[in-house]
Amino acid sequence: MDSNFWQAKWQRNEIGFHEHRPNVLLVRNFPALCLQHGARVFVPLCGKSLDIHWLLAQGCQVVGCELSPLAVGQLFAELGLAPHVSICGTMQRYDAEGLCIYVGDIFDLTADALGQIDAVYDRAALIALPRAQQADYAAHLCAITHQAPQLLICLEYDQSRLAGPPFSVDAAQVSQYYGATFTLTCVERVMVPGGLKGACPATEALWHLVPA
Repeated sequence: MDSNFWQAKWQRNEIGFHEHRPNVLLVRNFPALCLQHGARVFVPLCGKSLDIHWLLAQGCQVVGCELSPLAVGQLFAELGLAPHVSICGTMQRYDAEGLCIYVGDIFDLTADALGQIDAVYDRAALIALPRAQQADYAAHLCAITHQAPQLLICLEYDQSRLAGPPFSVDAAQVSQYYGATFTLTCVERVMVPGGLKGACPATEALWHLVPA
């Protein structure tokens, strides 16, 4: 993961990946997780996603991980929350009612620090990483969440037409990374309006990963 690249993106406010409404695939398919009120949902590489606002409104406790302290500060400000900030190993931990965000490299986050996780929602983490890091990320995510069920959103497009991030992750790659651990179901696929960055057609695919 290129920390400097993402830190600079936030500093320059180049955050085209930030959606200005909760993701429609999440909203439509969240019930598939069958979570109880108060369930803890982990959102890796979360930025200041409005999906977090939405998950909190559903009664979830949300745990996130994000490289940029600027993004995390904006997230809490936009939620109207004043976090308590503490040190957790090499990371900072921001806590407020129902919300906990670890600031730092996700590969430094441990299962003990993270605690019990009931589900994972990954919209922008796997696809943000270059292919050389994706398998390591998937294995680490499974380890620190104890193979919690997931909703995973991937982008599929002709990578030769546009350099990532975000990177294209197709069904074969999802199977490669997660097929030995989960039963995989592609629940829904939708075309990205206007294409990816206006440069090429792209499809957003939502996967439901259930421990095998």
